[in-house]
Amino acid sequence: MNNYELLNNIDHQDVRIITDRSAEYGDKVMFAPTFPAEFRDVQTSYPILFHQNAQGDLYPVALFGFEEGENLFLDDAGWQALYIPAMVRRQPFMIGFQRPADGSQAEPTRVLSLDMDHPRVSKETGEALFQPLGGRTPFLESAVNLLEFTYAGLEHSRDFVKAVAEHELFESVSFNIRLKDGSTNQLLGFHTIHEERLQELSGKALRSLSEKGFLMPMFMTLASLSNIQGLVNKRNELLDD
Repeated sequence: MNNYELLNNIDHQDVRIITDRSAEYGDKVMFAPTFPAEFRDVQTSYPILFHQNAQGDLYPVALFGFEEGENLFLDDAGWQALYIPAMVRRQPFMIGFQRPADGSQAEPTRVLSLDMDHPRVSKETGEALFQPLGGRTPFLESAVNLLEFTYAGLEHSRDFVKAVAEHELFESVSFNIRLKDGSTNQLLGFHTIHEERLQELSGKALRSLSEKGFLMPMFMTLASLSNIQGLVNKRNELLDD
């Protein structure tokens, strides 16, 4: 369970955040949400696929492994990749919403929240959040900027997914993964973008997608699928250990 608190320089003056990467701190995950604004960086290392949430909605994810709790980029030395997705790096922070104290119907205000039960939260070691006199540290300022980036990115992502669906570009995908020990695994339950349908869109539709910033992320998604083989290679390397 999460235990989010509104971050402030009184209650959390002594709080620190551990930035090491390991299973101990929650990094042993099969995938994490991503969004179009970071697809260019994500596709350098990870396959980008679309996963269905409990409400039946598709959302883009960066794939790290082939089964629950597997992160093939994580080893004893940390997270071995050129880029770590923003939704991984933002933990244990989250943007929350606070309604006006006067009970008015004004728009809720975005606030910075911290999950006090997250394993990265410490009072002994890690990066400080506040200066001795209460000001934000550079680390906290960086975290705030990252959260704003993710907030805007997820908003844009919802429109992106909607556009992909409207053009009927989603297709279910499965991967048969054969390892060098002869074992076969299947990756099921994900979607990708149908390349042929994308190519068949009219010039008007392609121009509209490009103007909205959706076309390039679609190409990045398709290009990222070549990273599936990289994951297979990483799994094979583990068989040698």
